[in-house]
Formats: sequence, C-alpha cells, structure tokens
Amino acid sequence: MPVNASAAGRDASRPWRAALGGGAAIHQLPQTSVALTATIYNFDVQLSDVDRNVYAAFAIRAARQPSETAEYLLTRVLAYCLEYGEGIAFSRGLAEPDEPPLAIRDLTGALQTWIEIGAPDAGRVHKASKASPRVVVYTHKDAALLVRQLSSERIHRAGAVEIYAVDRALLAELATRLERRMVFELAVTNRHLYLTLGGVTLDGVLTPYVLTAP
Repeated sequence: MPVNASAAGRDASRPWRAALGGGAAIHQLPQTSVALTATIYNFDVQLSDVDRNVYAAFAIRAARQPSETAEYLLTRVLAYCLEYGEGIAFSRGLAEPDEPPLAIRDLTGALQTWIEIGAPDAGRVHKASKASPRVVVYTHKDAALLVRQLSSERIHRAGAVEIYAVDRALLAELATRLERRMVFELAVTNRHLYLTLGGVTLDGVLTPYVLTAP
C-alpha cells in the first residue's frame, strides 16, 4: 500500500524538522488496554522514509506486557514506523486475540491493513486475509521457517500476504539499548534501515518474503 505525504496528523506532508516546529504527533494505546502489570515505553521518533516519501516526527507510547520480549516490542514499534500513515493505531493489547497488533483504518473505521508481529499461525493469517484488504507480517523470528510453515497451510489470498523480516542483528543490538524513554531517528531507503540514537547509528535490512500455495 503506497503511503504518500498525507500521513497521520499531516506531519508526513513535510520533513520532520518542520513537523517538530509545529509540534509532534503523539500516538498511544487506549488507556483501557494498559494492564496494571504492563510497563510503559515512550519513543520519540524522527522518520525519514524515502521509500514511501513519508517524513514525520511523532511520539509513540507503548505498553509492554510481561509476556512480550524486547525484540517483539521493538519489532512492533518499527512496524508502526514503517507503516506510519493516516489511520494507523495499536490494538487494545496482546489480550485481544481477535484484533491485529497494529491496524490501519480509513475515516469510516473500516479496516484497510492488518499488521501482524512475530510468527502468527496459518489460521490467524487466514482470518486476517479474509478480514482486511491488506495483510502484512513483520517478524523478528526465523522468516524462512515461518514462510515454509505458512506456505504448507490453506490461507486466503496467500500470494497477497506481505512478510518482512526485520534484521535480527539490528534488533538484538537495539534491545541492549532499550530504555523506558528513547529518542531516535529512523531513515529508510531501498528497504535498508538506519536507526540513530545517542549519537550511534545502527543499520539493518528489511527482507521481503512471499508465500506459495500448498
């Protein structure tokens, strides 16, 4: 799904420096979804996505559940950045199995993109593909194994499901730097990610995969 410069809050219509001057957008989980045992993480992001022509500054407030690994949380945050646009939002938490971790909806509330994180099973991807015009999976797991598993099962419109492997070395390094509040710049060009925080730039590749029919 091409995302142009009309992204959320109109911040994406101009470079992030200009967006900062006008006040950064803030995106957070609904308060009702934050369990008492959840840990809140805040991310201030400056995004320069050349691949999609999206330039924006925004803040993300994410609740990390006890069962959520650092790599899962970071993949969820990076997926938000890589899909950033009008109508994107987190779901009401991992306790909502019938909802995607991330979703993009139009102005009427209709689901346009179902975004999965990690290694969803075939039944969940099948359900997602029937519920949404577009399904994307961002995984921090073994992507080749995930693709083999999903390709062996019946999935609605399997060929249209998008799967992206987030560089595991990048995630591992980023996990060692994870703090409750983080400020970083993310540049994306030709599916290569350059993430700068604390004066250090980490980089990695976003690798696409395709499902095949069983």
